[in-house]
Amino acid sequence: MKSLWNDADAKKYANDPVALRAYTSRLLGQEPSLVQHGGGNTSVKASRTNLFGEPEELLYVKGSGWDLATIEPQGFAPVKMEILLRMAQLEHLSDTDMVREQKAAMTNPSAPNPSVEAIMHAIIPFKFVEHTHSDAVVTLTNTPKGKEFAREVFGPNALLVDYVMPGFVLARRIYELTRDADWTKLETIVLLNHGIFTFHDDAKIAYEKMIELVTKAEKFLISKGAEGALKSKPDSTPTSLEMATLRNALGKQMGKPLLLRLNNSEEAVGFSKWEIANAVTDKGTVTPDHVIHVKPRPLFVNGDFEKDVMAFSDDYKKYFDRHKKEGHSILDTCPRWVVWPGKGCLSIATTAKGVRIIDDIITHTRRCLQWGEKLGGWKPVSEADLFDVEYWELEQAKLKVGGGSKPMLQGQVAVVTGGASGIGKAIAEALKAQGAAVAVLDMNPEVEALFKGDQTLGVTCNVTDEKSIADAIHKTALKFGGVDILITNAGTFPPGKKIEEISEKEWTTAVDINLSGHWRTLKAAIPLLKQGFSPSVIIVGSKNVPAPGPGASAYSTSKAGLTQLGRVAALELAPYGVRVNTIHPDAVFDTGIWSEEVIANRAKHYGLTVEQYKTKNLLKAEITSKNVADLVLSMVGPAFARTTGAQIPIDGGNDRVI
Repeated sequence: MKSLWNDADAKKYANDPVALRAYTSRLLGQEPSLVQHGGGNTSVKASRTNLFGEPEELLYVKGSGWDLATIEPQGFAPVKMEILLRMAQLEHLSDTDMVREQKAAMTNPSAPNPSVEAIMHAIIPFKFVEHTHSDAVVTLTNTPKGKEFAREVFGPNALLVDYVMPGFVLARRIYELTRDADWTKLETIVLLNHGIFTFHDDAKIAYEKMIELVTKAEKFLISKGAEGALKSKPDSTPTSLEMATLRNALGKQMGKPLLLRLNNSEEAVGFSKWEIANAVTDKGTVTPDHVIHVKPRPLFVNGDFEKDVMAFSDDYKKYFDRHKKEGHSILDTCPRWVVWPGKGCLSIATTAKGVRIIDDIITHTRRCLQWGEKLGGWKPVSEADLFDVEYWELEQAKLKVGGGSKPMLQGQVAVVTGGASGIGKAIAEALKAQGAAVAVLDMNPEVEALFKGDQTLGVTCNVTDEKSIADAIHKTALKFGGVDILITNAGTFPPGKKIEEISEKEWTTAVDINLSGHWRTLKAAIPLLKQGFSPSVIIVGSKNVPAPGPGASAYSTSKAGLTQLGRVAALELAPYGVRVNTIHPDAVFDTGIWSEEVIANRAKHYGLTVEQYKTKNLLKAEITSKNVADLVLSMVGPAFARTTGAQIPIDGGNDRVI
């Protein structure tokens, strides 16, 4: 561990303890081996004057839903210290009641819910309190000699606490152990199998004490040979179809579409080849709270994905039956991560953010399990303890309340061709806004910068090159797991020429991009679409199909051929539940082919103003890329779930088409 404290930065917050608390919390959050995605807690005690001019002692504790890496002052919940300390004196209190009373004791009802460990933070009689789930600390306590190792590392001034379920029971346990303690002689609290606390009235000392003690734990691991991790090159990379087939089996078990991401780094592959990986992961997670994210154990696949997933489901049901209590409702029986021997590890979630969180958790899990084995054997909390956290009354309460409305396309994967600008870009952004993971293909390499992150993938791709398309689909499958929605939009509009004036190159280029390019894309995507969830293809045609004009034979003919391709595809793919529909836009002027100069010249040609030209349709309405994107959203959603082979104009109404 290295201290990230900067005196100049800290000085900016010297007069605001909550802002200073946020600053030091971010220092902790920047180190993934200390805290992972919402894990860990920090707090500061401060006096504030209430509405009646009276001083009031408050605990500002990290609020639910905030990450230490990015937390701001508003991420801390202000709770009355008096109430928290009185709650600690109660002999019994359900966690549901504890959460309710903590919320009632807040001085700002719009602040986030206080951490379930707020009472613990209140008990510790120091201004600044740090709590992390350090990989090193948790690893050395997840071993047969965990308590002995912890005493050796942290010395006589550490309070070592045997594992207790988080929540009020743990807070009460700390209260009992420290009620008569001499806090001046207590340097740290180590919760075995859980994490570590440091504290001080000085923010810098509290933070750097955490860095110092975790460093001691790291050095101890190294002295025992517990460092690094197995590494290996992949035996092979899963094919696109393998990824889609596995995703299909998992999604059916989950009962909804989900995302599946491959990690085939050398560490992930090395772990997948570890001969005891199955036995060790079967023992449990790094910290009990990880079970909420990753279930008690991963799925190991051997090739028959349906059979493998069903076996996992059956084992999970037995686990539930072994430990269930009255009132428990079983959660879904789908795994959250997969070990694929020789290929790597995969993360599973319904959102791109969820996939990233799980990937990060299992990255640390793989290392900690290997370190623990080198320390004498991986020995986390019992299966019953894991179950108690996974089926915690607070988690069960969330099921009864429900998760609220979800984006329409959450968990689905879309591919959009020609998506770097214009209609394609608008469609890609609309699909993303509705929760879909979106791969955007375009010849323009800028697409990679435009669409990057957890939820999007920009791929430089030429639809006239079959290999380029296959590679793009493969990249999509490795990052998201498959394809549910295909928007074939890439196209070209050649210069207006009469038939006898068109060169063979101009003709073949138009046909190659506007027709054959879509055929190549369909051909590559169809095997994955057959494994998709509510699979749908939208072909972007043109008004020129039903109403062609002179001087556009290459464009009109290629788009007409594309429309016919879509009709045949609708016939061929209907038995697999894949819908294929076509839209025919016209006069969408906010795209790259329509410059202001071109629009002005066309308007002049018709003797119209620019505004009149843009609304030269029956509805007198301008058609934008967003209008087209909105139509596409409707067509890939439930409103068109029973429609295939349709052709829908989006042109404001054209008398020739009608």
